[in-house]
Amino acid sequence: MQPILKIDLTTGATEEFQIPDKWQRDFLGGATLAARILYDSLTAALNPLEPDSPLLFMTGPLTGTSGPTTGRFVICGKSPATGLWAESNIGGFWGPELRAAGYDGLWVTGKAPEPIYLYLNGNRLEIKKAAHLWGMNTYSAQDKIKEEVGVKDARVCVIGPAGEKQVLFASIMCDHGRMAGRTGLGAVMGSKNLKAVGVHGTNEIPVFDLPNYKSLRSEANRKLRDDNEAKVIREVGTAGAANYAEYLGALPVKYYSSGVFPNIDDVSGAKMTDTILTGRSACQGCVIACGRVVKLPKDSTKRKGPEHETMVGFGANLLNDNLEAIVDLGELCDRYGMDTISASNTIGLAFHLYEQGIITREDTGGIELKWGNVDAIESLVRLIGSREGIGDLLAQGSRRFAAHFGSEEEAVQVNGLEVAYHDPRGVSGMALSYATSPRGACHNQSDYFFVDWGHSHEELGIEFFERHAQAEKAANVARHQNWRTVDNSVVWCIFANVEAGEKATLINAACGLNWTVGEMMKFGERGWNLKRAINNRMGLTCENDKLPKALLTPFPDGGSEGFVPDLEGMLFAYYEARGWDQGTGKPTREKLAELGLEDVAKDLWGK
Repeated sequence: MQPILKIDLTTGATEEFQIPDKWQRDFLGGATLAARILYDSLTAALNPLEPDSPLLFMTGPLTGTSGPTTGRFVICGKSPATGLWAESNIGGFWGPELRAAGYDGLWVTGKAPEPIYLYLNGNRLEIKKAAHLWGMNTYSAQDKIKEEVGVKDARVCVIGPAGEKQVLFASIMCDHGRMAGRTGLGAVMGSKNLKAVGVHGTNEIPVFDLPNYKSLRSEANRKLRDDNEAKVIREVGTAGAANYAEYLGALPVKYYSSGVFPNIDDVSGAKMTDTILTGRSACQGCVIACGRVVKLPKDSTKRKGPEHETMVGFGANLLNDNLEAIVDLGELCDRYGMDTISASNTIGLAFHLYEQGIITREDTGGIELKWGNVDAIESLVRLIGSREGIGDLLAQGSRRFAAHFGSEEEAVQVNGLEVAYHDPRGVSGMALSYATSPRGACHNQSDYFFVDWGHSHEELGIEFFERHAQAEKAANVARHQNWRTVDNSVVWCIFANVEAGEKATLINAACGLNWTVGEMMKFGERGWNLKRAINNRMGLTCENDKLPKALLTPFPDGGSEGFVPDLEGMLFAYYEARGWDQGTGKPTREKLAELGLEDVAKDLWGK
């Protein structure tokens, strides 16, 4: 592996961190290697917004190799929203560019005395003043930085005003709206006075056995291009799943209080394709091209079209059936640099509390929060991005916002991270995915709803269980989480429907390993347990593995009417499958030793 470039923004000092050989083999890259590197830094006492808090931009061994969907990288640290492990996966071209500059990671600590941005041109790192960029939106700042460095092909990771003002769900953007959205790492970046990181590289990206890898990736990309799931995503985008999810009662409506949205056809991927879609966008080397490029009738500007979470969050979640308004709201969040899941979820909570009379027009500054009112939604987005009025409270996320009004149980979140838009009352496996994810309620650590819809992986022991099955699928969910941990280490997009054996051969050719599928899955299990241990050290226990009240309240209607997951029974079976202690929620000493994490076992259990 190539080294990681470290920089202390307080002093400006830099050094190269050489990744130990054993860590390369045992932790590979991406989020798992980041967890190993940051393990000692992430303590309960660490304030995520203080200078000592680390921010690690980390690639994987397949990033930039033009393998199936390998344009991705991760950003990791400690979340200011949850106080737990923070990991956000992002696509585009920035990660491959970093590897072409000669580094597999960028490790940032400290705080610059004034706003700055970094520019890595090959192996030369420059610190540039950014006071003139402070307050600039994410798209404009990217363009300005490219203009200033004089390299049109440079790639830029940037925060917007939300990150500067430390909105707790601020995101980090690169390229055409590619976002590291979840866990609030944009706020960490803003707390360091770091506006952006530009990168330009010209080196060949290292691959262990390039001739063999080229042949393997060509075949894998060919299969992926012809894969039925890939074709659907390319045709209608990720929002194409909304209709089916609504039919099953797995689509949250009116802030998770209903499973039925009669106007779903008006705010779906199919509707977008038929009316405003003008093109598609793809990350580096991707043959799927899930990104949407749209034009609205009101002007000729090309815009980023909404993905599933944005479409549902600003659509059915708020009883808004105006597709064009959803495009505008998603773009507004992108320009401020905010996670659309957390933003729309927290705004939905405000509407919900307003309907209940818990907050009033006096609290909202005169804004009437009527469901479906686009002007009111837009006003709240702007107030959050600028941290003005009620937006300053909303900027702290749903858990803190609800607690301010004495109604924390009304917030649909897990461990401070807002729940995404795949309701476990329609697909029960997501109950465990949300409750046990290392970063709070997360659908990307295990998008188990696909398995509940019928996409099993028999070669991995991930079998199909009926979508409302419960404890019997717990071990299945654990295996699926291990599988996704591999993806987040490679780093690989979860839309790449590549068979397990084929994935192992690609990793082996790129890294010089000789993994079997079983060894690959054992690696995934190691990564999952390492992140769990990090959270345990920061105070997480079995008491944290829970769901909010709304998700344990049966829908009154729809495809999942009357059903709620038996989380207690599912968790008992899940802990048994994981080898975790039922009383504490920690991986047992024996499990950690089995995974080669003896030092972690000593930290959790003593000598």
